[in-house]
Amino acid sequence: MDIRKVKKLIELLEESNISEIEIQEGEESVRISRHPNGVSCPQPQMPPQYGAPQYAPAAPAATSPSTEPAADTAPPYEGHALTSPMVGTFYRSPAPGSKPFVEIGSSVKKGETVCIVEAMKMMNQIEADCDGVVEAILVEDGEPVEFDQPMLVIS
Repeated sequence: MDIRKVKKLIELLEESNISEIEIQEGEESVRISRHPNGVSCPQPQMPPQYGAPQYAPAAPAATSPSTEPAADTAPPYEGHALTSPMVGTFYRSPAPGSKPFVEIGSSVKKGETVCIVEAMKMMNQIEADCDGVVEAILVEDGEPVEFDQPMLVIS
């Protein structure tokens, strides 16, 4: 999908009252969302719970007690996860060998640049979406990131 189309979608989203839009062209799709006005730092949300798939067998299988321990579903860090707005490559500093934008323990203000995500040869500065302290950096420098993947935790 052309980056100009994505930018136009972002502009349309900002000018309207809607908080999320998803467009699909053939096999390519893009989803853009924002937080409602007045929310300075969104709180972490639990992932949606989905029902059983339609193709599940009609008769339930015999159940046996599980010997595996239950998975811990608590998030590894407290605070707000700053997620990637796009697919690209994560960079902690403005240039190779230069000082990173933030370190663990750094205080950040809303709107301050905290990292860069390179997408299609464009360097996109990612800004903090709330005030706080960087509790964790979840992605290594130069590592690819997916859309909506947590990159930093701000508490």
